[in-house]
Amino acid sequence: MIRIEHINKKFKRLVALNDISAELRKGQVISLIGPNGSGKTTLIKSILGMVKPDKGKIYFNEELINGDPSYRSLIGYMPQIGRYPDNMRVGQLFSMLKNIRNVPAAKLDEELIEKFRLEEIFNKPMRTLSGGTRQKVSAALAFLFDPDVLILDEPTAGLDPLSSELLKEKILKEKSKNKLILITSHILSDLDELTTHIMYLQEGKLEFFKEIEQLREETGELKLGKAIARIMKGEKFNNEWIDKMFVPKDSFGEIKGENKVY
Repeated sequence: MIRIEHINKKFKRLVALNDISAELRKGQVISLIGPNGSGKTTLIKSILGMVKPDKGKIYFNEELINGDPSYRSLIGYMPQIGRYPDNMRVGQLFSMLKNIRNVPAAKLDEELIEKFRLEEIFNKPMRTLSGGTRQKVSAALAFLFDPDVLILDEPTAGLDPLSSELLKEKILKEKSKNKLILITSHILSDLDELTTHIMYLQEGKLEFFKEIEQLREETGELKLGKAIARIMKGEKFNNEWIDKMFVPKDSFGEIKGENKVY
């Protein structure tokens, strides 16, 4: 569904992305993980067309992303920090976007508006909202148009425990519809029950892209957080050195040879 071929991006002397290739498919819930500054946000913004790679190509449904923004209508994006007009009321924001997209009411997904009880604050200006409430608005907007692809950047950050669980339930529901979901989060415990694949970036390089069950088997850890911590520490596991994880890959993020990473 999304094919990334050898993309590179530099910001002055900083190499944000270094020859990234991967293929993201329907039905996958991919956790995009890596230390701060590893290139996660730059990769997301490249997929969304918000950052133009210096080299390489990105395809969406086999169509090259080349400046035509129409493909974005199939993507629901939840930014880490939602920035909205301060004086606009919450209800006006939803109404404006519905008018712009002109999607029939029957095709709208307003479940999170109901679950988060956002209609109760429709008359409040955006500037008066807490960070957690802004997150709820961002989440509801990401799911509103029932997109084929969801890109969620730190979706549970700032949410109270109940709201976090409601959002995770919604992600699981969309997962069951065979959608492609890409999530970044530093709260790795939130990803355990959601994730099918792990995409690990470090210093702008794609170190590995593999099924979570394969990662658990290789590290001997059931919890994603512990597995990733061992990798970041460079620990030894299953009598093999951790660098066995970082095997050569072909242009679509697959291990060269018979065994594939997904």
